[in-house]
Amino acid sequence: MQLEVRPDPSEVGRARRWARSRLAGSGMRADEPLAETLVLLVSELVTNAVVHTGRSAVLRLVLPGAVTEEATVRLEVDDASDRAPVPRCAGGEATGGRGLALVDGLADRWGWSREGAGKRIWCELDRSSGGGDAAPVCGNGGAAAYEGFAFEVV
Repeated sequence: MQLEVRPDPSEVGRARRWARSRLAGSGMRADEPLAETLVLLVSELVTNAVVHTGRSAVLRLVLPGAVTEEATVRLEVDDASDRAPVPRCAGGEATGGRGLALVDGLADRWGWSREGAGKRIWCELDRSSGGGDAAPVCGNGGAAAYEGFAFEVV
């Protein structure tokens, strides 16, 4: 299932509603931790795509055929930018810059790949865990550390 998202920040709300309806159609309750986490990640990744590229994006959800405790949900967002995603650590007063830190902390797995002239950012959530639980830690002059990985602030 996929949704084309126009390059307008108001589209983020439509993407969240679309994701909720697809989850409900698959038998997942809206108050399930996985559903709440997935909707937050949809919001973050779609926001990144439309705000940072100024172009349309494509949101995809890959839902399990049967909802079981072992089910995995995959979220993908394709955008037209070939720039690699760079997690960063935003200061306490910053109003942005936390999207990929949330993805890193909440998803069980995530990554990205070049797709044509753009890229695809994906993440997966395992129903049994309700999402990852790694908390980002900032330090060392603005580098963010996540379970042994460090990302430079750009």
